Amino acid sequence: MSNDTQGLSTRRRFLGMAGMMGAGAVLSGCTSVIATQPGKANLDAAIFNFALNLEYLEAAFYLAATGRLGELTVVGGDASKVILPSGFTGSSPVPGLTGDLLARANEIADDEKAHVKVIRAVLGNAAVPQPRLDLSASFVAAGKAASGGKIDNFNPFANELFFLHGAFVFEDVGVSAYKGAARFLVDDKAGGNLENAAGILAVEAYHAGEIRSELYRRRGEAAAAGLTVEQVVQAISDLRDSVDGSSDDDQGISNMGASANIVLADGNGIAFSRTPRQVGNIVFLSAGATKGGFFPDGLSDDGNLGKLLAL
Repeated sequence: MSNDTQGLSTRRRFLGMAGMMGAGAVLSGCTSVIATQPGKANLDAAIFNFALNLEYLEAAFYLAATGRLGELTVVGGDASKVILPSGFTGSSPVPGLTGDLLARANEIADDEKAHVKVIRAVLGNAAVPQPRLDLSASFVAAGKAASGGKIDNFNPFANELFFLHGAFVFEDVGVSAYKGAARFLVDDKAGGNLENAAGILAVEAYHAGEIRSELYRRRGEAAAAGLTVEQVVQAISDLRDSVDGSSDDDQGISNMGASANIVLADGNGIAFSRTPRQVGNIVFLSAGATKGGFFPDGLSDDGNLGKLLAL
């Protein structure tokens, strides 16, 4: 698949708008970022900036994994502010990441890069800059916490299996974050913020399904520290649950080993939501924190971050 995000398929029409028609056209269709609605506080721009921070992170991860980290700077991020494990530069793919899996990783990288580009276009001058991102010590800490210290040097760029585990850390979080933000968006007209956020959520859900399916296919393989792929995935899920609040919604890739659990949904087949605070707890790797983990200096703040974390 081409790395060029222009000329995207119909299902990516919104994301393609920025490349095909320019930022002005996108803004004309999404001016509601600063719209008002009686009786409801407008947090649309703040929510999209919160999402932009997360998209910087996902884009950095996938672009680095596919050897394309420099492309992050092209769309408004900053590759120089991405901390990678020693010896890995993000200029060549993860060892062993080849063939069909590399092709799929490149597609996800294209999508995440496009998310950064289009959200920045919609926000215009209000878009926050990329903060410093840690894709090294953060994963080491997550690996230790998830495994009870058994995995002491987790590096998602060491091989293609570890890459899949690293991707699993992010994907479900993105889906639940966009789902949770939907009720706070003011602009619900055709082509507005709510509809476009739903479109990005759908793409993130496709990504999550890809990663979860591949991990389930390999669930019985040895991963690290005597744990199988399935056990490592469950440990990551448990870690997310332990920091995101009192709920117990997060799920691994199987139902106690009895059946597949590719789709992260409740008994009604509905994806669950996370608040910005719950998302922050996960990416900071600590409940109640405002920095740390994948964002060592915190998120880029447009002045409304405190309001969002209080939701």
